[in-house]
Amino acid sequence: QVQLVESGGGLVQAGGSLRVSCAASGTIFSINAMGWYRQAPGKQRDLVATLTSGGSTNYADSAKGRFTISRDNAKNTVNLNLQMNSLKPEDTAVYYCYVKAYGIDYWGKGTLVTVSS
Repeated sequence: QVQLVESGGGLVQAGGSLRVSCAASGTIFSINAMGWYRQAPGKQRDLVATLTSGGSTNYADSAKGRFTISRDNAKNTVNLNLQMNSLKPEDTAVYYCYVKAYGIDYWGKGTLVTVSS
């Protein structure tokens, strides 16, 4: 079992920056991949960025050059971060942390990011 808790969402003006984080605890040694997805109102949930246990990253075209995914390890916890720069109103969405461990998908409850124009 993996537990995920997101933090760091909020309101920011267009052009600004925001960092969202996700603390993963539980059987973190079994994590194969981690990532961030987002869901805007009335739209499907889309990939933003992923990070494998081997360190490979993958970004949606909309995130390339503006967003950076990273992780840092603490005692009994893995923190997954998403640094978002040059934010646009169309980045407004609920951002969800995602983890795959032992073939099972885990999702956080989401954190709202609102970008005002």
